[in-house]
Amino acid sequence: MEKLKRPVFVKAGTDDFFKKMRLEVQETVLKNSSLYVTNIIKSLGLLVVFFLFYACILVFGNHTSLLFLFYILCGITMIVLFINAFHDAAHGALFKKSKNNDWFLYVLELFGSNHWLWVRRHIGLHHAFTNVQDWDIDIKQSDIIRIFPNSPLYNYHKYQHIYMWLIYPFYSLNWIYIRDFKDFFGKKNNYVKKIVEKIPQQEIYRLFAAKIINLVYLLFIPMFFLTQPWYLVLGAWFAMHMSASVVGVVALVSTHVDEDAHFPDTDEDGNLSNTWAMHQMVVTKDFSTESKLANFLYGGFTHHVAHHLFPNVGHTYYPYITPIIRRYAAEYNLPYTSYPFYHAVRSHFRMLKNKGVKENIMRTGEI
Repeated sequence: MEKLKRPVFVKAGTDDFFKKMRLEVQETVLKNSSLYVTNIIKSLGLLVVFFLFYACILVFGNHTSLLFLFYILCGITMIVLFINAFHDAAHGALFKKSKNNDWFLYVLELFGSNHWLWVRRHIGLHHAFTNVQDWDIDIKQSDIIRIFPNSPLYNYHKYQHIYMWLIYPFYSLNWIYIRDFKDFFGKKNNYVKKIVEKIPQQEIYRLFAAKIINLVYLLFIPMFFLTQPWYLVLGAWFAMHMSASVVGVVALVSTHVDEDAHFPDTDEDGNLSNTWAMHQMVVTKDFSTESKLANFLYGGFTHHVAHHLFPNVGHTYYPYITPIIRRYAAEYNLPYTSYPFYHAVRSHFRMLKNKGVKENIMRTGEI
């Protein structure tokens, strides 16, 4: 794999807006300890709810409608748990003690993922180099989809705004059973190995153990204990992953990859043109910030600008940080965007349509 220079941000000056913003957030919002307690109660509560729904599969699953219902509820709860609790813990933002966040992340293995890999993938690449080509693995995941302007353009990309509607519902299955293995063992375009010299052997064992345990309790145990035909249980299991994926993809496509998205380039020495904080303001967007339901389900994704500027802060603080960000954006003439989720989703697919064809310089005005 080609050795690329690690991107470098412009050094912040003494009058940098973020230094003032961070001080104000620390002196006001972060002193509210009740928001910390709320986050813990919510996270542990979601974990309990997931396993209650799982128990309902085993108790009521002989009724086909209830089998599918509780599998789907497991899927929705699983992704909401991931977006809220595990996401905060990965950033060291759920519990005050880092060891408690680390221990909580081991629960993620029960859902088939590998937390060691995900932390490096998400924090070491996505947060460090958001929307930067050849570095942000959360944006660039497969040649099936073309998002970055300088990515190879294949003939089939002209249809990506159509076929991605059929592929996105399998996002969680791809994550657990394809993407993790690719990042552990793949050699072509392996972004993770840019920041990790050697993967610990114990993580490889844990990778396989997590997949097996996840399949055993979520698929094989219901097949064994229920009187339902195996194919109905399998179908309900697929429905769980599809419902989880649909809910999760809304967060993924609404925050960084719409038709107005920016993908900053580095120069030949790896330098970017903005400070780290300005970069986050340029490449990140909020969605449905005023919706209580969206804030509950999507945690740090609705207020995603706040999350990227304050990644080590729990998501329950973000609704109180966002007004401060908006004020600084107006005062310093900074970019800030917040869309309703349906607008963001539509805009994402319009972007896919635009990125699927060769750019027309007469149309884009670059002449």
